[in-house]
Amino acid sequence: MDLFDAATSTSSGLPAVGAGAPLAVRMRPRSLDEVAGQGHLLVPGSPLRRLVEPAGEAGRRAAPSSVVLWGPPGTGKTTLAYLIASSSGRRFVELSAVTAGVKDVRAVIDGARRALATSSGETVLFIDEVHRFTKAQQDALLPSVENRWVTLVAATTENPSFSVNSPLLSRSLLLTLQPLSTEDVSALVRRAVGDERGLAGAVTLTDEALEHLLRLAGGDARKALTILEAAAGSALSAADERGDDTPALVDLETVERAIDVAAVRYDRDGDQHYDVISAFIKSMRGSDVDAALHYLARMIAAGEDPRFIARRVVIAAAEDVGMADPSALQTAVAAAQAVQLIGMPEGRIILAEAVVHVATAPKSNRSYNGINAAMADVRAGRIGSVPAHLRDAHYAGAESLGHGQGYVYSHDEPTGVAAQQYLPDELAGARYYEPTDRGFERQLGERLERIRGILEG
Repeated sequence: MDLFDAATSTSSGLPAVGAGAPLAVRMRPRSLDEVAGQGHLLVPGSPLRRLVEPAGEAGRRAAPSSVVLWGPPGTGKTTLAYLIASSSGRRFVELSAVTAGVKDVRAVIDGARRALATSSGETVLFIDEVHRFTKAQQDALLPSVENRWVTLVAATTENPSFSVNSPLLSRSLLLTLQPLSTEDVSALVRRAVGDERGLAGAVTLTDEALEHLLRLAGGDARKALTILEAAAGSALSAADERGDDTPALVDLETVERAIDVAAVRYDRDGDQHYDVISAFIKSMRGSDVDAALHYLARMIAAGEDPRFIARRVVIAAAEDVGMADPSALQTAVAAAQAVQLIGMPEGRIILAEAVVHVATAPKSNRSYNGINAAMADVRAGRIGSVPAHLRDAHYAGAESLGHGQGYVYSHDEPTGVAAQQYLPDELAGARYYEPTDRGFERQLGERLERIRGILEG
């Protein structure tokens, strides 16, 4: 039996879903109408709808033959691949880039070509985590995609511009999946509780438990359903021991026990959530590194999305540290990217390093105040005309209008700064940025004083 045959579980090649399959698998949408979120991809006439709901042969030919699905975990990439295969009646083969090699890819392609030659139908080849494929493995896919021996559906959580070969990307349609909203995941969880494919009403989920579950899931539908399944199993086991035949109760404590985490309790209205993040930001601003690490730990223990935490650290580095220590922003941005790449639990180390840097750095909000003051002037209509000597002088007729005349090229000046006006006349002399005497801004302030003196002649 070759790889193509071995990969199949049903007549179409789609994995068979039995009663013992994980809840997330049993609840996988059977049609586009059940897909949560991704409304931007599901509008009538969209390429994705033409792939999933082909309207005759012409519709199939008009649709893109291969797609790359890019999005965070649990947003429906695998689901869409299954829908493309099942709705069109094409054979389905799934490979994981983590375990498959070039030999495996070529075996699938050979099987797909045999199927076409024997009129056995077209093949959808789904490759999960395609960014893990080497260049050689991705190159092996090119002939089959270009000649349409297979319909490639490749899924990735990494930016395809950097992780997928340009030749392969140019032959495919890139579809970007957005993170699921809390409402999207909530709807999926509630459906799983009542649907016959899911828990069929065997459990009752309290609002408090649902809120906590959604926070832990962080927009990942698969994670939400996995947590729900574990909590429901615990509640049903406890009910069986009591001989209780009423729907088992899944409350906050049940969810906490199921995931084996002594989670910080955020209240239903989210007050504690906002209180903790507020205290976290203010602790970094106030240079209390110990308090900042404490609130970081509380958010991590509560299952807060690490990307959300990282974004707050980046904002704090720009708003509260600013030019007093410009390297704080570099650390925070690097931490945000690293957390995205590595994930949890190791991401906590990276977040802690960034928090320590921001909390212990000298503080200045003068850049923040400066852009706010400039924006206030613009909104108030204090704009004025761009000085003539700064205007674009590269197009025909610009010289006759006086554009560029009198402009002094700064690099020709001994100090590298030319004595000329840059602000519009209405704003001449305006001061938006005034550095502090803290950290790097002390040096910057001295330099800025000299620069402004030269500019003003």
